[in-house]
Amino acid sequence: MSLSDYFAEFIATNEMTVWSDCDALPEVSVVEYAPGVMALVPRAVEGSPEATIISAGIHGDETAPIELFGELLAALDAGQLRVGAPTLLIMGNRRAIAAGRRYIDTNLNRLFRRETLLQDDHRFECQRALELMHAVDRFMSDVVKNNDAGSVLHLDMHTAIRDSRYPRFAVEPFSETPTPDAIWQQLASAGLQAGLSQHQHSWTFSHYTRHYHGAQGFTLELGRVAPFGSNDLEPLAPMLDLLRARIAGTHDSIAHQRPLMRFVVTDEIMRKSDDFELCFADDIANFTEFPPGSCLARDGNDGEWIVREAPVHVVFPNANVERGARALLLARPLASEYPGTQ
Repeated sequence: MSLSDYFAEFIATNEMTVWSDCDALPEVSVVEYAPGVMALVPRAVEGSPEATIISAGIHGDETAPIELFGELLAALDAGQLRVGAPTLLIMGNRRAIAAGRRYIDTNLNRLFRRETLLQDDHRFECQRALELMHAVDRFMSDVVKNNDAGSVLHLDMHTAIRDSRYPRFAVEPFSETPTPDAIWQQLASAGLQAGLSQHQHSWTFSHYTRHYHGAQGFTLELGRVAPFGSNDLEPLAPMLDLLRARIAGTHDSIAHQRPLMRFVVTDEIMRKSDDFELCFADDIANFTEFPPGSCLARDGNDGEWIVREAPVHVVFPNANVERGARALLLARPLASEYPGTQ
């Protein structure tokens, strides 16, 4: 069975997909950690290659990352890509992908918190979050050995539900430990145009690997949501190059760098009631700037949210989130770009 066939069957069927070894990767240990989760570990390595976690499909309607993931699988199956570093491949929300929906019961990318996620919560996404957390824990413990956790890069690939002034950007989860410049440079080389640093814990999948394991986790927004077959993957070619280089263990050879604009989240607006609305057009782009005095949202519980002393940029506005969920982020630009100093 090829990797491509395995993941295609995983998405297409509600039955348990059974992995059977294939000859396509004879020098690689291929282990299924959970349905749709594969660890690829080279049997012999040179030096100390840095491990990578690559995930897609956490939201089922975000198809470009899934197609990019498929490109990697095809290259591995064809012998065009050698596994030179430990890699964990994760396809997230099978049922949502098959249904073409963001999620089935609840937003999977808000559930990655050990202290609050219950074993007996039988909603589909809750059970899937437990599977993915356990798989990451196993990879970090058995393969990475945790002493090298800081060198692990987790790239959780998404697409946004709206246009953006920076169509490809990285979200850095909150952490007390700053991201090394070399990681920002890798992301810039992969065609990302901006970086957004979170101001508090957010319990996303990339936050899980960073918060609980000390890995370099990022949520990557790679364009806009589109149906399968409608994505233009050409702008994502540099990202594919980085993913291939990380799997091969050759990412140190990537030298081409582009400036990457940095933003930091300063606040967020929550939907507290059913009587909630955003005070701007539905099609406004991520990173749009609003001057002081602008009304951004109205809530039946909290009233109006007005921009105060300094302009803010809005990111991920969504008035249709569940009650109690985040409706938008407010950000301000940092004084510098990467590569360079902060």
